[in-house]
Amino acid sequence: MNAREIRELFPILNQEVNGSPLVYLDSAATSQKPVQVIEALDKYYREYNSNVHRGVHTLGTRATDGYEGSREKVRKFINAKSIEEIIFTRGTTTAINTVAASYGRDSLKEGDEIVISYMEHHSNIIPWQQMAKQTGATLKYIDLQEDGTISLDTVREVVTENTKIVSIMQVSNVLGVMNPIKEIAEIAHQNGAIMVVDGAQSAPHMKIDVQDLNCDFLAFSGHKMCGPTGIGVLYGKKALLEKMEPVEFGGEMIDFVGLYESTWKELPWKFEGGTPIIAGAIGLGAAIDFLNEFGLDNIEKHEHALSAYAMDKMSEIDGMTIYGPREAGKRAGLVTFNIDDVHPHDVATVLDAEGIAVRAGHHCAQPLMKWLKASATARASFYLYNTEEDIDKLVAGLVKTKEYFSDVF
Repeated sequence: MNAREIRELFPILNQEVNGSPLVYLDSAATSQKPVQVIEALDKYYREYNSNVHRGVHTLGTRATDGYEGSREKVRKFINAKSIEEIIFTRGTTTAINTVAASYGRDSLKEGDEIVISYMEHHSNIIPWQQMAKQTGATLKYIDLQEDGTISLDTVREVVTENTKIVSIMQVSNVLGVMNPIKEIAEIAHQNGAIMVVDGAQSAPHMKIDVQDLNCDFLAFSGHKMCGPTGIGVLYGKKALLEKMEPVEFGGEMIDFVGLYESTWKELPWKFEGGTPIIAGAIGLGAAIDFLNEFGLDNIEKHEHALSAYAMDKMSEIDGMTIYGPREAGKRAGLVTFNIDDVHPHDVATVLDAEGIAVRAGHHCAQPLMKWLKASATARASFYLYNTEEDIDKLVAGLVKTKEYFSDVF
C-alpha cells in the first residue's frame, strides 16, 4: 500500500483548510470518499435512477441489479451464508435499534439480563436501556481493566444463565481496544444468550468473518468505510431473522395486504419497508470494491503502524495523557488523548487553524468518559489515506497548542 498514492484518489483531501494542506484525522467519525464511490453515485443518478423491485422497465431492472448486487458484495465482505442474512439499514444505529425493538422486545421478560460494557457507543447503550424499561429486564455492564480492555474472566462473571443478550463493540471508538468477540460470543452461547456486535469501527478496518466469530447479529455503517452516509448493514443469522417481526411497515416489505391483516415478504426484504436506500447501497458496493482492491489485512497493518508511530511521537510531549492500551497488537488505528490544563475543544480549535481535523468531545460515550474520569477527550483516527507525515504535522500542532496555552496562562 502506498498511502500517498491512495490519498490522490480522495478529491476532498487535495485542498487547503485555513491556509494549510488538509490533514484529515477524523475517519472514526466518518471517512472520506474515493473518486470510485463518487462516480458510482453519479452514474446511478445520471444513467439509471429508478426504484427497485417494482418496475419491469430497463432502468428499474438496472437499479435492482445494482442494489441487489451490492447486497451480494456485503455478503462476501463479511462471509455471511446467504443474502437473506443481509439487511440494508440507515446505519449502525438503526441496525442495533432493529435488533432491540424486534428480537429484544419479543424475547425479553422480567428477570432476564442484557449485558454490555462501559466502553459502548451510545447507539449500543440507549436501545438496551429502553428495552430494559419496556420488558423489565436488567441491564448489566462489564467493567474494564485498568488499560481499558475487557477481561474474559470478567465476562464469565457478568454473563449468567439469566442473560439473554450480550451486545459489545468489536473496536472501541475511544480506546481503540479490539475486543475478543469470538470468545465473548462463545461465553454468551454457553449461557443461552445471543451475541450482538457493533462493527462500526471494525468493518472498515479489518477482515470480518461472521461465521468464524459465530455472532448472531452484526451492525455497521457505510460512511465509515469510504461509502455514502445514510446506508448501513444489519447481518443476522437466518433462523433468528425469520422469527423476528419487522419494525417498519409499509410498501415493499409486504407479501399480501388485506383490509385487516397483512403478510410479509421473505428475508431480507421484510425488514426493508418503503423505497430503500438505493444510491447508498450502490455506493457501499463501490466502497467494498475499493477496499478489497487494497486488502483489509493491508489496511489494518498500515493503521496499526500509524497508531504505534503516533503514540511514540505523542508520548514525547510533556503533559500528554493517552487513553487505552499501549501495546500495538491491542489497539486499532486511533489515539485518544488529553493535554494537561487544555480543554480538548481548545486543542481541536488550534489544530483546525493549522488545517488538522481531529474529534473532540465525549465521542458519544459518556459512560466511558465517566469511567476515564474525563469530561471530554481529543481523538486522532487514521485510515488507509493517512501517512506518517500527517502524524508529524499533528504532533507539531500539539506542541504549538501546548506552547500557546502556556503563554496565555
